[in-house]
Amino acid sequence: MDFGTHFTPLAGVKKENVKVHVEDGNVLQISGEYTKEEKDENDKWHRFERQRGSFMRRFRLPENARVDDVKCSLENGVLTVTVPKKETEAAPKNVRSIDIA
Repeated sequence: MDFGTHFTPLAGVKKENVKVHVEDGNVLQISGEYTKEEKDENDKWHRFERQRGSFMRRFRLPENARVDDVKCSLENGVLTVTVPKKETEAAPKNVRSIDIA
């Protein structure tokens, strides 16, 4: 996974059924469970279906990711994960003059 904002479709997954955490210093793990219940009733019979399942995805973050500042949101079935990058100081350039002979 690179820096920036990343999107994962999670249609039908409730916010309380999704877990996002960083482990081992730089591994982002997204896990959760689908729980969908569907009822169909008419005069003669009733039908009740359950779709279930769990998922887990792991992504190795770059060494210069700011893991303490990772942000997530779940809206309209889309999980948005933002991974900020550590600001690096520009290394001072070694410039030296060379005399012309």
